[in-house]
Amino acid sequence: MAPQGRLAGVIPPLVIPLTNSRELDVESLERLVNHLIEGGVDGIFALGSSSEVVFHTDRMREQILETVTGVVAGRVPVLAGVIDTETNRVLEHVKTAQKYGVAGVVATAPFYAITGPAEIERHFRVLGEHAEVPVWAYDLPVCVHVKLSPHMLVALGSEGLLTGVKDSSGDDVSFRRLTAMNRAAGSPLSVLTGHEVVVDGAYLSGADGSVPGLGNVDPAGYVRMHKAFVEGDWQKVRTEQDRLAALFEIVFQPVGKTGPAAGVGAFKTALRELGLFATNMMSEPMTPIEGESVEKIRGILQSTGLLK
Repeated sequence: MAPQGRLAGVIPPLVIPLTNSRELDVESLERLVNHLIEGGVDGIFALGSSSEVVFHTDRMREQILETVTGVVAGRVPVLAGVIDTETNRVLEHVKTAQKYGVAGVVATAPFYAITGPAEIERHFRVLGEHAEVPVWAYDLPVCVHVKLSPHMLVALGSEGLLTGVKDSSGDDVSFRRLTAMNRAAGSPLSVLTGHEVVVDGAYLSGADGSVPGLGNVDPAGYVRMHKAFVEGDWQKVRTEQDRLAALFEIVFQPVGKTGPAAGVGAFKTALRELGLFATNMMSEPMTPIEGESVEKIRGILQSTGLLK
């Protein structure tokens, strides 16, 4: 389990609803936040990849944080993504996030300019030294084109510069090495998986919880799975994971779309069909899912028991 005082359990990365004119849909966001808390989540991660964070202006990022922290009102911890291309820009996002009383900030490695291991370590070291809240590393090589070193993460955790890791690397071997190294070092890090359909395997590897984008659609399912894990009921863990894997098929229904346009787009479409979002609008230059793909997503929601 995660070290005392560190986050564990189910911490969904918020999907952000937009109006048809691509402004923040505050009412839909309020419904989503309450949906997650009522589903029993242990925390909320705002401004991650599922939030389309890199598509938002600084003004929009702050509006999202202000809305989310206001609706949460201290009921669960809120992590804030501070994702940007280089260290000084990330530090500015950290300052903004700290104004809203977040429980921690989440940063990737720098990107756009090519950096090596020394620069990446320096980046996280600077963040850890300057942030007034806990810093989480976000391992996301598909977007930042570099894989974070387990040795570096555990070393920085042991120094108190990092509090946790959200692992969305898709590298099961590296994830297992990270959790093993973390245990050997006395578990300075909370280690969370960002992969929706292998949370059961991540638990077996030593994960403390999950940050599932699909948790926006079915938070209670992930909460039930985590509770079963804590209780050692592995049959229930598998049953819940199998159902959630079937639900995750929504991301494979869109035709002609890739990346967030397909994945986040499917989540938004599902949330609209469930009555939580008013639209399934995406950030520019992405377009929303339409037509037959919507009907297929609706069918999966029905077959997995979320929609009557």
